Amino acid sequence: MKTMTLAELAKRVGVGVATVDRVLNDRGGVSPAMTKKILLAAREAGLKRILPEEHRHAWQIEVLLSGNGSFFFQQLAQDFARLADELGYRRLRLHRTLIPEHAPEKLAAHIEASSKKMDGLIVFAHENPLIYAALEACKARGVPVITLVADLPDAPRLCHVGIDQLKAGRTAALMLGSMLPVAGDVVLVSGRADYAAHRLRIEGFQAVLAERFPHLRLREIIAGQDERERISRLLEKTLAASQQIVGLYNTGMGNTQIHEALARHRLCGKVVYVTHELYQTTRELLAKRVLTLTLDQNTLRHAQLALTLLLRHLEEGEQPETYQPGKVDFMLFTQENFA
Repeated sequence: MKTMTLAELAKRVGVGVATVDRVLNDRGGVSPAMTKKILLAAREAGLKRILPEEHRHAWQIEVLLSGNGSFFFQQLAQDFARLADELGYRRLRLHRTLIPEHAPEKLAAHIEASSKKMDGLIVFAHENPLIYAALEACKARGVPVITLVADLPDAPRLCHVGIDQLKAGRTAALMLGSMLPVAGDVVLVSGRADYAAHRLRIEGFQAVLAERFPHLRLREIIAGQDERERISRLLEKTLAASQQIVGLYNTGMGNTQIHEALARHRLCGKVVYVTHELYQTTRELLAKRVLTLTLDQNTLRHAQLALTLLLRHLEEGEQPETYQPGKVDFMLFTQENFA
């Protein structure tokens, strides 16, 4: 009996030779249904070779993150890449894309395009009608989406992975206020106030300051907008106008500029200074005893939970609750435990 060639087998199944070759050589990248069909046809034809066990194809997953250049998203992208390497290319093919936060139309177009070729998406995005429309397109195509860091409450998402931003702001106020027994002014430097994460941090901070520390007065909220020059200019104006500033809370970027402003006014180590994330700059400020405390979102845990929940859904059909399975606990680092 003549041995069937790969070309003949491909013709029988109705696919290309390359697809048959990928399945027979166990290289992944072919859907489970097609893999099963090709292996069945090969066995029925009595193909004289050792056939691989039927297995799922390598899932095509894309992670869409902010391209704002911050440490948090750069580290998050690295963590996703490392975890994907550990899982192996036969199980997962990870694509990482960084898109500027100020271009929601670009992000929306990319989400919709990716929904036509990816098995699942992990998305960092802010509230915008175009983003919601793109996520509706994902739902229509049966592509699961996990929102990351910033939740989109009205979006059709599988679940959300991230910290509780409101509690982060409340914790910042609790720590700052507990270390300030004397009366004085507190300055809050805000990131983009039109972003939900920063709004929630501000809301939580204001609430606890008012509830528990009436001797502290929130002087003003400096709308830094995550623009370094703007933060430097506005903070300089505020520090020059007050001799009673005892505390400072920063919800976003600009820690280098804040340090420089405090140094110009000889306030380093004299104000309780609280910010977010543990990275090179905040480590240096903690070591110099300029920064009092930083709340870290734990990028690795974000990546671990997002990939785990998405793969469980794709492979086992698991339907997670919206928030609890993806809850990330933030960590507090002080001058004593950051090393």
